[in-house]
Amino acid sequence: MSNHQLATIVCNNVFLVLFYYLNTLILIPRFLAKEKWGWYILFVVLCLLIFLNVPKVIATWIAEPEVINNQSRLFIPNPAYQGKIKFNPNVPRKRPLADPYNTVLFLLIFTVGTCISVIQRWLQTEQTRKETENEKLNTELSFLKSQVNPHFFFNTLNNIYSLAVVRSENTAPAVMKLSAIMRYILTETQRDLVPLSNEVDFIHNFIDLQKVRLTDKVTLNFSTSGDIDTLLIAPLLFIPFVENAFKYGVSTKESSKIDIDIRTEGNIVFFSSVNYIVSSENTLAENTGIGINNVKRRLELMYPGKHVLTNTIKDNYYSVILQITT
Repeated sequence: MSNHQLATIVCNNVFLVLFYYLNTLILIPRFLAKEKWGWYILFVVLCLLIFLNVPKVIATWIAEPEVINNQSRLFIPNPAYQGKIKFNPNVPRKRPLADPYNTVLFLLIFTVGTCISVIQRWLQTEQTRKETENEKLNTELSFLKSQVNPHFFFNTLNNIYSLAVVRSENTAPAVMKLSAIMRYILTETQRDLVPLSNEVDFIHNFIDLQKVRLTDKVTLNFSTSGDIDTLLIAPLLFIPFVENAFKYGVSTKESSKIDIDIRTEGNIVFFSSVNYIVSSENTLAENTGIGINNVKRRLELMYPGKHVLTNTIKDNYYSVILQITT
């Protein structure tokens, strides 16, 4: 390999490296990413033309090409061709402007660099989108929790107010129960997941608070089964359904019944609530209020594809069944 050939290879490789970084660091961010297609194509074509010519000129400056024959530029007549003239075979022909080999090499570097840069930008965009989406979900969940708490306290304080009006001796115990419930909400609901046993204790306290205003006309059953100590679940998912059971299933004039059950099978939690629909001015259409809508939205956000929620009305009984895969 001659010095000129070596110099040409070195110049070509240096130019290709420079073009790779020029393309990925300047041309793509400033033109391709901003959809300035015309300018981007113009600069790429200009770089190609420079690559096909400038490295050869620089290589010639560094190392002159070897001259095979001092007479290489003379024409040698050949009598066999009846006066026609051919070029001396020792004369190196001028390379065409569009060198096929270098053109393919340039396009290969261009394609690889562009693909890598585009893929990196796509991955970065996807990462940013996911972070934004997660932040949006966290913000929405926090907002939903802030809606659940006032809604719950509003109903509970109404019950305690009724006890205070009639000067019931159960007022003080009811306030203590409410204090325990508030403590749970302030400490546990800051977490995404809580032990299922904590949620069960919370519902127990809520039911005890509701019992203060119940009469002997109400039959109440609350049962749990399975392993409730190890499974984790989002807080305050069940309480809106329990609230509605007491809101629409309790009467001081007619017999009513409420059955609430929480059980586990493996990593699946089953919740069911069944209550008799008492005659009242309230209608079941109100079940789509703040509390129920919020818990539905939270289920969609926290357990997408991992929960089943059904509600039915049959023989004047309203039932809710919720299945969650933790």
